[in-house]
Amino acid sequence: MKSIFVGNLSVPVTEAVLGSLFEAYGTVERVAVMTDRKTGQAKGFGFVDMSDDGEAVKAIAALNGKNVEGRTLTVSEAHAKGDRSSGGGSWRKRW
Repeated sequence: MKSIFVGNLSVPVTEAVLGSLFEAYGTVERVAVMTDRKTGQAKGFGFVDMSDDGEAVKAIAALNGKNVEGRTLTVSEAHAKGDRSSGGGSWRKRW
């Protein structure tokens, strides 16, 4: 399974919309649009888990740079927060 980071989402993009974009390329296991804990408003990024790595690679290539609702998406393989210098956990642990 491959986790995909999707950035620069417009506020109206829901998990259903994001999932449908990726379903065109293969089986989507999970979709999450991250929201602010206090306001509940979308933060402008999310994650998609796809069951087949090959399909995920195709989706990343096809959707990176695509214009969705007036915003150009940034799509790449997701990395755990621990892979960055600021440290600490992965996005799945916050669910």
